[in-house]
Amino acid sequence: MSLKRTRTCGELRADDAGARAVLGGWVASRRDHGGIRFIDLRDRYGVTQVVVDESSPQAARAAAAGLRDEYCIAAAGTVRLRPADMANADQITGEVELAADEIEVLSTCDPLPFAVGDAVDAREELRQTYRYLDLRSGVMQRNLALRSAATAEVRAALTDQGFLEIETPTMVRSTPEGARDFIVPSRLAPGRFYALPQSPQIFKQLLMVSGLDRYFQIARCYRDEDTRGDRQPEFTQIDVEASFVEPDDVFTVVETMLARVFARCLDRPLDTPFPRLTHEEAIDRYGSENPDLRFALPLTDFGPIAERSDFKVFRSALADGGVVKALTVSGDGLSRARIDELERRARAQGAKGLAWTRITAAGPEGGIARFLSSVAPQAVEALGAAPGDVALFVADGRRTACAALGAVRTALGAERQLDGHRFCWVTDFPLFEWNEDEQRWDPSHHPFSMPRQADLGLLETDPAAVRGQVYDLVLDGVELGSGSIRIHDRALQERVFSMIGIGQEEARRRFGFMLDAFRYGPPPHGGVAFGLDRLVMLMAGQPTIREVIAFPKNTTMASLMDGSPSPVDAEQLAQLGLRITVTEGDDGGL
Repeated sequence: MSLKRTRTCGELRADDAGARAVLGGWVASRRDHGGIRFIDLRDRYGVTQVVVDESSPQAARAAAAGLRDEYCIAAAGTVRLRPADMANADQITGEVELAADEIEVLSTCDPLPFAVGDAVDAREELRQTYRYLDLRSGVMQRNLALRSAATAEVRAALTDQGFLEIETPTMVRSTPEGARDFIVPSRLAPGRFYALPQSPQIFKQLLMVSGLDRYFQIARCYRDEDTRGDRQPEFTQIDVEASFVEPDDVFTVVETMLARVFARCLDRPLDTPFPRLTHEEAIDRYGSENPDLRFALPLTDFGPIAERSDFKVFRSALADGGVVKALTVSGDGLSRARIDELERRARAQGAKGLAWTRITAAGPEGGIARFLSSVAPQAVEALGAAPGDVALFVADGRRTACAALGAVRTALGAERQLDGHRFCWVTDFPLFEWNEDEQRWDPSHHPFSMPRQADLGLLETDPAAVRGQVYDLVLDGVELGSGSIRIHDRALQERVFSMIGIGQEEARRRFGFMLDAFRYGPPPHGGVAFGLDRLVMLMAGQPTIREVIAFPKNTTMASLMDGSPSPVDAEQLAQLGLRITVTEGDDGGL
């Protein structure tokens, strides 16, 4: 390379006119206007127009004539102002161009599998196969730049609050944390395995025992679970733990950090403190434990009116211990066909149906209006409805009714123009949830969460009623992550293990080193961990976390670019003491 870059393709401005510059980048487009060639040269900083005309040296004109899209080149020349009528206000470099007198082709490019532009219009499989080309697009480069900036601000914000960044191991003992582990065989200990960490949960608690009272990590985590838009088998979380704290202290740390991230990366102030809802409130009011607060549409309890109505369906649900929940929405565009579509969403959540009526100046009309005639004024008042509104109802068990109308609410919210971002904390989750398949209690989050003090007496007698000092951080209806105050008492930890079917012997085998640590003066502590990938996805307005990860896996946990997972040769397997028993040719569906 004889020409060394001196400026970037997003750097030159009108004040640089007359200066000499050398640019390096990729040919984004070419235009030949009868002896004048225009080349849009792109790097990650922007695009600069390079011009080669009849006054340019013959070597530069010959090189320009042979260029193709995505050739990597260097161009040297003089910066000059574009004619006023040819300036491009849409480009940050649009007032200037580089009059090239030298062009060096650094490398050529084969025919492309898809066009590389500001955004790539190609199937996702093709984009992932040629990810290195996909990453040249403006959208992907902006996404990764945002991720980098957000990560830097997270580090700065937590460091400013007195936290130490400490790395924890990535080859650990396998422990049950809710998903399947990825395991790593040991060559030096045949038949034994490490696990890749699902989270640094145990190690960050041990750091608290160690007296390192404020810890954080941008942690790589691994979970062998089915992928979807906001999940990957390997992902990154912002992991935070502190000693001598209560939930409000953790909330303040996180809110301070996120306020800085959004202000500096998006120039958007956040209102703090974030709203806080108990788990019960979130379910009752929004039908979801991950409520989207960018729009209202709260669920209302229609039971007191329903029990005085003439509608047997409502009264029967109430008599069976259920509820009648209602959702009042603007009737604009809410046709009968649309109501039928919403009913299908409600039925998908287990509801038996979706009742409705339209509110007019004279009262309810259509749908179940005839059953509400005896309580019409009270019904309209309870619904908070105005003429033109439509009221939607589900009568069923509490969880089914709330989930069904919550799904309807989410579908209606997705049709709205939603501006800005809204965070909230959801607190006081049940400590346990019943596993119908296994007929046992499972931890709702993980087995190290502290029960609420007032519920300790219910631990063995009424597990369903035990609330945890557990909280989720929710952004725009997406759970970013979870946290809790942790158990730091050995005896209480053993009680919780017992409740989820982990006896003393198994607890000793799996968690002996942690239980031993709790014998040596552990402090009260708590923290939170949430997904960096999900956070940046929402900040960037992208539909999946694959759009903010440089090299993601697909929905079958495969990398189409490098062909992983891939076979391992027999010699390596022998060194590890492993033997493959899968039928030859079985690729696991990859």
